[in-house]
Amino acid sequence: MKSWLETSGDNKDIVLSSRIRFARNIKDVAFPHKLKESQGRDVVNKIEEAFYNLPNIEEEYATFYLWQLESIDSTAYLEKHLISNKLLLNGNKAAFIANKDETVSIMINEEDHIRLQCITSGLNLEDAYEFAEKIDNFFEEKIDYAFEERLGYLTACPTNIGTGMRASVMIHLPALSMNNEMNGILNALTQVGMTIRGLYGEGSKASGNIYQISNQITLGLSEKEIIDNLKAVVNQIINEENLARKKIFNNYKYELEDKLYRSLGILKSAILLDTAECLNLLSDVRFGVEMGIIKDVDKKLLNELMVDTQPAMLQKLYGEKLSDKLKSVNRAKLVREKLLKIK
Repeated sequence: MKSWLETSGDNKDIVLSSRIRFARNIKDVAFPHKLKESQGRDVVNKIEEAFYNLPNIEEEYATFYLWQLESIDSTAYLEKHLISNKLLLNGNKAAFIANKDETVSIMINEEDHIRLQCITSGLNLEDAYEFAEKIDNFFEEKIDYAFEERLGYLTACPTNIGTGMRASVMIHLPALSMNNEMNGILNALTQVGMTIRGLYGEGSKASGNIYQISNQITLGLSEKEIIDNLKAVVNQIINEENLARKKIFNNYKYELEDKLYRSLGILKSAILLDTAECLNLLSDVRFGVEMGIIKDVDKKLLNELMVDTQPAMLQKLYGEKLSDKLKSVNRAKLVREKLLKIK
């Protein structure tokens, strides 16, 4: 699988990444929120022992124990989409296993004992599913999952019962956002068993016009049906976004070009940038690249900047704890340096 951060992809592709996530639990073991610290760490050891029995797996994967990490390091992994907020809340008994390409993350003691996720670039749900299924099948040979014939996989939250699978895509929707059509999209998605969330999934707000669209229903549907349904919905949203883009360009060509190039100019010259403003300006530049208006900026660079300018990642890059003002100063500096290298 290809990392969404490292892949430039087709400029017209407005889907940044595809993710498949499986929720699994160990039979006859209490859910993570009921486990004491020592019991939770025993679960970590059990899952590690099963996982590292895969041939040559040590060369590509490593385990990160949240109780050994600094808070800033844990938050940086959240900003890179490798872990969730709920895993952070269980930090004294939680861990995750990730590969060096950061396309696979196995969260241990999040809401469930195992949250296995595979992330790849573009609209490639089948590739992510195929990889996740291989690991899941291996786990099932080593671990006795909590499973009931009628209900399927048993999970801490009833909404995950059944396949225990969530499929999601991260998509850039600036034109629909500009036209104030996102509420209508949300309502339509809810009616077909889908949901739309912000950049960091459940509980997060939309930032930089980037959204996550995923299935809500896991019971009564096969994995293939979930993927097919999500793809159909995403393709429809892509069509609507492209129609909105065409309408804006046809009616407001000069105003749009002015807005996008102004955003690029601010990024190249700003002395202070807070997180929200930076994401919105990067969204404008991404919009320009996707529309073929801005030619000299690489989407890989935009992907990296979207992550590296987040608060914890920024502090890790500069190797020190920064005040809010210094975060804004160094964020602007980082963006300037990266963009001014482009000829």
